Amino acid sequence: MVGASGTFAFNGTELTLPPTEGAWQERENYGFDGAAHPIYSGVRSYKLTWNLISASDLSQIIGFYNTVQNTGTFSVDLPEWGASSYLFKTYSGTTLGEPTVEANFVEHTQDVSMMIFNIRT
Repeated sequence: MVGASGTFAFNGTELTLPPTEGAWQERENYGFDGAAHPIYSGVRSYKLTWNLISASDLSQIIGFYNTVQNTGTFSVDLPEWGASSYLFKTYSGTTLGEPTVEANFVEHTQDVSMMIFNIRT
């Protein structure tokens, strides 16, 4: 299903500040089968990164995490894995890692990142 937002979104709500960078992460390798083929995890993860973010934009991201931190899942609009063009797709049943933050700089926060897990492609 192609996402309706056409941009990064959580449960249909677009991020007020799109990430500076987003990247699909390498899947975990669990070893090799008898024919020397790697055995990978069935799910993927995606990392969102903001170089510099305002307090209100960071609050939105932390709010998304707080909504589902222990028991819930999210639908997330991300660039589609393996697509031939830059299209966004809605992935449901994902979980979120706690946002990490670095230093503050003139009423903004530097180097914020958040992981999205359990993405079935």
